[in-house]
Amino acid sequence: MNPSTFAAVSAVLVEQFRVDAAAVGPQVALDQLGLDSLALMEFVFAVEDRFDVRIPEDRLDPRQAGVTLGQLAHLLDEAIAAKASRDVVSG
Repeated sequence: MNPSTFAAVSAVLVEQFRVDAAAVGPQVALDQLGLDSLALMEFVFAVEDRFDVRIPEDRLDPRQAGVTLGQLAHLLDEAIAAKASRDVVSG
């Protein structure tokens, strides 16, 4: 997990969803953030928009129990790398 990716994920939670920064860490599960299912989906869309990537639904269901912020950041890193590869090939 790239620390800057995790920092951006954390910033979205704190700034846009008013989650207490002390409650945010790589091992924290999405379902422990105090967000309802709609807010969880909005959160995932917000971080995808921040990085201009999409995580396929078969790779991430934010409503699934046990998905952590660290796992989300890792999936974002993979999506960012895949996008960069596509951009180089098509570029």
